[in-house]
Amino acid sequence: MFVLYVITNIKVELAHDAVPKLKELIFSQNMSLDEIKKKVIFHNSIDVWIAACTEKKVSWSNPDSYKKFISYLLKNNLNLKAFSLCAHEAGATEQEKTKFADLLAESKDPNAATYTIKLNDSALGIIRKFDFKN
Repeated sequence: MFVLYVITNIKVELAHDAVPKLKELIFSQNMSLDEIKKKVIFHNSIDVWIAACTEKKVSWSNPDSYKKFISYLLKNNLNLKAFSLCAHEAGATEQEKTKFADLLAESKDPNAATYTIKLNDSALGIIRKFDFKN
């Protein structure tokens, strides 16, 4: 039997008991980094990328820019863990986000991978220092 746990900054719950909570926690493209930090301790790098771009008012849909972002995070020793993301399972019902995740998944470049990121103050500081314009 496969058991999935949902980890929030409130408590750990069995997934079948957490469905209502999951619906509440699903990422919204209008959320800031601070808002998603409050919702979940660990988040996938695509949602972090989208939230950071939203804060900086830049487009998030360019895979090459995402790869530069991941490269920057790795060079700055942010503790990233590789993570297999299925955009549909992650609540990504928006076509553009699903297409973006699929494009990244086709690449063999490690900077195109999806990672988990622990959103703490130190990580947010590193993320916000990224040059989103280039």
